[in-house]
Amino acid sequence: MNDEQDRAPVAGTLSDRIDHLFQVVRRPNGEQHSHEEVAKACRESTGETFSATYLWQLRTGRRDNPTKRHLEALAAFFQVPPAYFFDDEQGAVIAKELELLGALRNSAVRDVVLRAVNLSEEGLGTIADIIDAIGRREAQRGDAGEAHGRKPGE
Repeated sequence: MNDEQDRAPVAGTLSDRIDHLFQVVRRPNGEQHSHEEVAKACRESTGETFSATYLWQLRTGRRDNPTKRHLEALAAFFQVPPAYFFDDEQGAVIAKELELLGALRNSAVRDVVLRAVNLSEEGLGTIADIIDAIGRREAQRGDAGEAHGRKPGE
């Protein structure tokens, strides 16, 4: 892995972590959850006030001091441990796992992974080299953004 891949995929601010959950943990059809959908689930979970506007404010950094119960409700909705919000080290590990799960939603990525499962270490190294070479070529041509902009399952 290169340094770019080794970095934590989410910054340390609360708003970045919440936004990352919206970006990566999606509905089965690949669409993002709405603020209203998440807020409603959090209201039902906590029995407390939790509006879509409040969630948007948390996600954009306009508010940054939610209650522990609100963060626990968000964690439950997105199916991550509450430590994702409270512990930088665990948060980074969980964020990397979420990135992997997000990538596996793409059926083409899933197909490549499943086909590579039984390859030797040498074969996996060759595949990694080929992927790196294609990535460099697409970056030079400006195709990388289009490739990453595909919706899950495409």
